[in-house]
This record gives sequence, structure tokens and C-alpha cells, in this order.
Amino acid sequence: MDKKFLEKPSWIKSQAPSGKNYFFIKSLLKNLKLSTVCESAACPNIGECWNGGTATLMLMGDICTRGCRFCNVKTGRPKGFLDEKEPEKVAFTLSRLKLNYVVLTSVNRDDLEDEGSGHFAKTISLLKKRLPQLLIEVLTPDFKGKKELIQKIIKAQPNVFAHNIETVESLSPKVRDPRASYKQSLKVLEFVKNNAPSIYTKSSIMLGLGEKNSEVLKALKDLRAVGCDVLTFGQYLRPQKRHLPVQRFIPPSEFKEWKQTAENMGFVYCASGPLVRSSYRAGEYFMSALIKKQRVENGY
Repeated sequence: MDKKFLEKPSWIKSQAPSGKNYFFIKSLLKNLKLSTVCESAACPNIGECWNGGTATLMLMGDICTRGCRFCNVKTGRPKGFLDEKEPEKVAFTLSRLKLNYVVLTSVNRDDLEDEGSGHFAKTISLLKKRLPQLLIEVLTPDFKGKKELIQKIIKAQPNVFAHNIETVESLSPKVRDPRASYKQSLKVLEFVKNNAPSIYTKSSIMLGLGEKNSEVLKALKDLRAVGCDVLTFGQYLRPQKRHLPVQRFIPPSEFKEWKQTAENMGFVYCASGPLVRSSYRAGEYFMSALIKKQRVENGY
């Protein structure tokens, strides 16, 4: 069978989104013109997460200046437009949702002088002021590895700093936009851990793009070498025909094996499964408990 047309196995299928919380969140975000990666990236867990009261908010619009070959987010030229009221809108939205853990991500904004790092930091700082008990995870772009831009995010003090390597080193040039790189992503995570050791660092790997097990193992070693604390594994799913084809559907048993391997290597937590994504509810529950424990130990 042509690998471009691999049939999805039974363990990949998810339920269509529905439910009271799902429609409440959808309506609230639409009225405030806020974007979520849940919708833009066509996440298969949108129904589960939204009905559980969790959503990953995507800052700075829904048009990305990069064109990775796995991602369903729109690519284009935002031409410098930025909604300066967005941090206030995000704070209002989260106060309505009454969450204790939120994930903030964004599109790449290479069109902005600071690539959106200041906007990111402003949103984090406002949330910490308005909702002091809220735990904040950020999933950021690489900011082209510019340390002064990454430092802005660190200074705002999120609880978790996530940045995804996405795939193994050999496939990175084929899978990701040319402005991104495997080594650059590792350097981002290393810089965060070296300059803010109390912030948990996190990354994610998609399986099913043609990677070899030896390459995945090397990626885990590379992540641990830069102090990465948390890891997620998920199945790559082809969003549209213009994206890379799935080379293989990984069975749940193999995801369990990778979880065990990662935790044996020293990751404090690994969420691993066919439908797991970087921002995944089960992982948020674990991180929430971990951070609260850390706060108690430090006398907060």
C-alpha cells in the first residue's frame, strides 16, 4: 500500500467534540477573537480537553510566519499586526474559565522586531498579577535562538517553559521550517535551564515520520544533556495532503515502552500515546501537582 494513504488504525480515532464546556469555551474565545492551537492545529483531543475546562491559548493571532511541513496552522505574513489588548483578553478569559493550569503558546512572528517575546512576557506577567494561583506553562517559538528574547520570557517567570524539537535530528530539515533547527531548539532549552533552573523545561517528539529507534534514543539523550525535565510523545497525523505523509502508525504498546525508557533516563514525567500532544491534559495534572509540591518545599 502507498504510504501516502495509510489507513488510520482503531486506536487513533477520537470522538467528535461536543458537550456544554466545549461550546462555552468555543463561544467565549470567538467573541473575544482569541485563537487556540487546539483549533488551528486540528488537535484530536479538543473535545476531551475543552470539556475538562482546559484550552491552550495561542497568542499573536493564527497566522504563522513559518511553514513547517507537519503543522496545520496557517502560514502567511501578519505584516506586523499585533492586538495590544490581547493580554487583557486572555486574563479575562481565564478568569471566566476558572482554571488552575494554563498553557500559552504562539505562532512564530518573525515579522516583529522582538519576534513577539515582549508580548508573550507581558501576558505572563499580567496573568501572574491577576491570577496569582494560576500555574502557567508556555510553549514558545525558538526566537531564532536570540538569548535576549528568551530572557524576556524567563524574567516573566512561567512555571514551565516548553519548546519542541518535534522530531529526530536527521528528519528535522525535512519536517521543520528552514529557520528552525534541531540544535537551535536544544540550545533554547539549555539556556532556559542554565539561567532559570527552577523552571521546568519540556519538549515533544512526534513519531511516525520515518524515524529510527536509535535516533529517538539519541534525541532523548540530547534532551537530558541540556537538562530537559518533561517529555511528550505523540503520533504524527497528516493534517492535509500538502503535509508530509505518515510513514507508520505506532501501536500503543510502543508508546508505553518509550514512556518507560524516558523516565528511566531521568525525565521527571513523560506523557506518551498516539493522541498525546505537547499540551495534554493528563500531563498538566501531573505538572500541577509537581509544581505545587515544589512551592510547599520552598515555603511559598
